[in-house]
Amino acid sequence: MDAFYASVEQRDDPALRGKPVAVGGRPETRGVVAAASYEARTFGVRSAMPMARALRLCPQLMIVHPDFERYRQVSRQVMDLLRACTPLVEPLSLDEAYLDVTENNWHEPLATNVAKRLKREILEATQLTASAGVAPNKFLAKIASSYRKPDGLTVIAPERVESFLQELPVEALWGVGPVTARKLRAAGIEKLVQVRSADMELLRQTVGSLADWLRQLSHGDDPRPVVPDRASKSSSTENTYAEDLIDLGKIRDELDRMARENAGWLVRRKLEARTITIKVRYADFTTVTRSHTLSRATSDADVIASWAKDLIERTHAGQRPVRLLGVRVQGLVEQGAG
Repeated sequence: MDAFYASVEQRDDPALRGKPVAVGGRPETRGVVAAASYEARTFGVRSAMPMARALRLCPQLMIVHPDFERYRQVSRQVMDLLRACTPLVEPLSLDEAYLDVTENNWHEPLATNVAKRLKREILEATQLTASAGVAPNKFLAKIASSYRKPDGLTVIAPERVESFLQELPVEALWGVGPVTARKLRAAGIEKLVQVRSADMELLRQTVGSLADWLRQLSHGDDPRPVVPDRASKSSSTENTYAEDLIDLGKIRDELDRMARENAGWLVRRKLEARTITIKVRYADFTTVTRSHTLSRATSDADVIASWAKDLIERTHAGQRPVRLLGVRVQGLVEQGAG
């Protein structure tokens, strides 16, 4: 989906249409941008950017508080349309999914026609545009889907794969973020195809265990199948505070609340967790995590909350101001399998 949260807001509020819009928290509460409209992006506003910086880049920016329940409703509409085409749908987030349409419910042999029909149906049902990438594998389809946003359709036929790869920078590789890209460029590897001929020892020194995977991707080889309804691996809740937390009692109360939210999530999905982890970010942006693994998995809110509050004793919270707190439950198993 194109600028999903922002596009939903513009669809539902005519006053926002054609204007630079950012969905997220207020700048005075240390909010960050969750999504930016394409009008805002022309000013350099991007998701995950501090809202205060976004406002400096675009003083006329219209800030909207997120309504995640509304976004989830639209997401369910879109995912239902995708699953009407093929059962092989692997959601990545509320607004993005992989589809394997080698065989599909429409008996359409050309994936390009499937993509065109899905884009049309999504627009008719939601009044929102989607971009699609059609390619022989997940790695290439992911790149293609972002190639001509918004409302794009990019097709990489098998015979075009090599010419497409030749054009790509090293950042296009799966798992290469800004930090890894800087390391690769410092090692003289600037284009994706240069990974093929790079000295393997140099590559391992630069990216560690990613080396073999990046070498494989540089040839356009990605054997991963589309896996529908991938099981959740964890659930987390976190919050950045407008004013740093100093009082240990208040910090423990916040952890208790977050832990119980996660416990409720587990109960609704009939899951239990083996590991409880807390995250603490101090005022100087130093971030630490502390974890405890239980002898038996649980979804008991009292147990999870108790451990979350105990783990804070292994940090400097209460001695150092705290900017952010989070609680995560992981090591998930089905209820009763613990």
